[in-house]
Amino acid sequence: MSKSPATRATARRERPLSPHLSVYRPPVTMTMSIIHRITGGALYFGTLLVAVWLMAAASSQATFDWVNWAFGSWLGRLVLFGYTWALMHHMLGGVRHLIWDTGAGLEKHTASKIAWATLAGSIVLTLLIWTAGYMARGA
Repeated sequence: MSKSPATRATARRERPLSPHLSVYRPPVTMTMSIIHRITGGALYFGTLLVAVWLMAAASSQATFDWVNWAFGSWLGRLVLFGYTWALMHHMLGGVRHLIWDTGAGLEKHTASKIAWATLAGSIVLTLLIWTAGYMARGA
């Protein structure tokens, strides 16, 4: 005996499409690994900013002053803050992978703790770097 079209449509709608985000919650280790790759890509662009600053320092005073003004604006500082966080997060993610390469910390619970520590550590280090920078400038 075949099902009616309405019953087949209802059965199809109730079945989740896996792995859909409403059904599947990515583990923190996977999320941190994805962010590690994204920050690696972001570091390419951030390093261009360092190169621009160095080229401005090697050129005229007016060019250097303009670049310093741009980097000192609220948008420039926001970008530099993001670059600092990306650098710290990518560094700690590299350390996390180095630890895993030794065979340590691969248990699910431990790997999750290390992933959360990577995120927390990158935030703390970024704030410490910026605090030290402001203190060194006397601002």
